[in-house]
Amino acid sequence: MRPLRLLAPALAAAVLVTSCSEGGATDGAAEELAAQTRGVTDDAVVIGTHQPLTGPASPGFRDVSTGARAMFNYINDNGGIHGRRIEYQVQDDAFDPSRTLEATRALIEDEEIFAMLGGLGTPTHEAVLEELNEAGVPDLFVSSGALAWDQPDVYPYSYGFQVDYSREAKIQGRFIAENFPGQRVGLLYQNDDVGPSSQAGLEQYLTDEIVTWESYDPGVPELAGQIAEMKAGGAEVVVCHCIPAFLGLAILEATAIGYDPQWIAPSFGGDVEIVTALIEEYAQGTPAEDVPPEEFLDGLIITAFLPMAAQREDPWTAFFLEVHEEYNAGTPFTDTTVYGMVQAVLMARVLMETGPDLTRSSLIETLHSREWTGPGLVPFAATESDHSGYGGVMVVRHNAGEEPEILQEPMVTDSDGGEILPFEMERPAPDEVALFGGAGS
Repeated sequence: MRPLRLLAPALAAAVLVTSCSEGGATDGAAEELAAQTRGVTDDAVVIGTHQPLTGPASPGFRDVSTGARAMFNYINDNGGIHGRRIEYQVQDDAFDPSRTLEATRALIEDEEIFAMLGGLGTPTHEAVLEELNEAGVPDLFVSSGALAWDQPDVYPYSYGFQVDYSREAKIQGRFIAENFPGQRVGLLYQNDDVGPSSQAGLEQYLTDEIVTWESYDPGVPELAGQIAEMKAGGAEVVVCHCIPAFLGLAILEATAIGYDPQWIAPSFGGDVEIVTALIEEYAQGTPAEDVPPEEFLDGLIITAFLPMAAQREDPWTAFFLEVHEEYNAGTPFTDTTVYGMVQAVLMARVLMETGPDLTRSSLIETLHSREWTGPGLVPFAATESDHSGYGGVMVVRHNAGEEPEILQEPMVTDSDGGEILPFEMERPAPDEVALFGGAGS
């Protein structure tokens, strides 16, 4: 694998000048300089992503890229970053790893992206992890909680974003142990890295309490058998580490057989706005169509590391809603919209801090050298030795028609046996963070 090159821009220029003084730039030095600035011109920088705009994950996650695009449009309309507009290139992979490979190659070879931002999905992004790192493309803020993105010695260009599955499940596990003592627990999970990682987290606090483990294939929209097993096993609390489409399907299947456990959803699956719309769609032509869809999610417990779309008093949510109403008019404002907006904000902040002399190496150096507090609710890690992203979650309850009820303030932990701890962090407001402007190159 190609080693990580963290050349400062001045050093890269010096290499080229030295080569020229010896009778012309060597092919290697010229190629290195071209690679360092690929996707960057005097007035633009090209950022790419692969997203499930179609396919089984699309209903839950298509708002991620619309949120990011709205934020980039807002930044561009305010003059861009150091004189450069952000050109945001989105490729649809339909949540199919083979298509992710095609989409990523198109982004690298045809669009000549400077960096990848928020490539979405565990099986999908794992299919292109090696290729992005071998090409030296900064692979920032992957939209998945797999631990694969936090391997700086193996994948030096890849960085996590959302809290990893083990940490999130670990915090959920302790919360269940303390608030539902002695109750039987079921785990429903997607049949990829989500399953073993979630189980590893839960089992740090729950052992004999877990009575059923059921998986699903995101390409097969069928959960009747799994939900029947949950009911037969007597699970009183069901932790659904599912994408939104399958959380909605699970709750409808449970209702159809008279099964009413306490549902607990993770940050990546508990987008109430989206799940409610999906339940309304799935209920058509069934006895459930006469039930107001918002009733199905009343009382749902959710873990979250970002401000939620329903938390309108949060200054970042208020800011994102303003941007959304201007640039995404007529579309729902969801937690996944916020997710994409936060990724765009982090990208813009790193670009701003890097300055006008932008290279891939200088971007990575800047990423490592700062603390990136806000908009997230918990600390964010992106250093040379820690690529994990956000480090914890809060616990909330959804009460229909109300703001989320905070059951447990944000806590942080690790993916292993470390403690779950409170923390202190100064979280800047939107008007305290520079997202556009700066001198040109």
